[in-house]
Amino acid sequence: MHPNALDFSPVAVGLWRAGRAQLSEARLVELITASVDAGIHTFDLADIYGSYAGEQAFGDALAASGLPRHAVRLISKCGVCNVSPARPAHQVKHYDNGAAHLRASVDASLQKLRTDHLDLFLVHRPDFLLDADELAQALQAVVQAGKVRHVGVSNFSPSQQRLLASRLPSLAANQIELSVLRRAPFTDGTLDLCQEQRCLPMAWSPLGGGLLFTGDGEDLRRLRTALAEVGEALGGASLDQVALAWLMRHPSGILPVLGTTDPARVQSAAGAAALRLDRQQWYRIWQAATGTPIP
Repeated sequence: MHPNALDFSPVAVGLWRAGRAQLSEARLVELITASVDAGIHTFDLADIYGSYAGEQAFGDALAASGLPRHAVRLISKCGVCNVSPARPAHQVKHYDNGAAHLRASVDASLQKLRTDHLDLFLVHRPDFLLDADELAQALQAVVQAGKVRHVGVSNFSPSQQRLLASRLPSLAANQIELSVLRRAPFTDGTLDLCQEQRCLPMAWSPLGGGLLFTGDGEDLRRLRTALAEVGEALGGASLDQVALAWLMRHPSGILPVLGTTDPARVQSAAGAAALRLDRQQWYRIWQAATGTPIP
């Protein structure tokens, strides 16, 4: 599968922070409509967001927005089991990639989001007790039932991704922590495997959780200077736009998942898709981030 087969926008809006902040319905409607107006129609959720209430809040806001279901792409995840009043059976935080948990989670997500299908369903984190055959069969079953269009993983290492992919026709995506401040996937085989398997890498925390703009220290100042200089060369692009475009320049087709709940920041980020760094600009930022020339 080529990444474009998912028909996602070049950037997605992640709802983790929205869930933590427990945004009002009016604020969520504003975020959804501003994102879609800016050409960002892909929204990333998980069952645990907002202490298991985030999907319901988003589903209610999407209905209130008046947008038709076909105007958006919905992603959700399961597999992390938090201790929460909403889950009294959870006595300890754990992971569950078992078939029963997956089936129940998909059904609950569909109900809360008021939809008959998810465009992408991700296994949120790898279970140390993961049975690849059981998980693959469960994922194929929800696809065959029409509840999920595509399946993928999140936070899987290359070996874990390869194991599960060996049991499936394809994995559509792997959502990983990736930014100019968190570059390990460029060197640990993650992005190589995504290219090999034509699996879409999705980058959560693509701006380093805001540290790129608020952090102190010589290394961050050096990086911000490089981003600003490249942005100036690209016609006055902002730091966040250049940092996102730096990720999107990779041939695997990295899709950044924004963490902001500010509609203006979302609209600014949408402009990153129009930027194209040349090879030397890309490596200039790499050098600024690492503090040393490449070998």
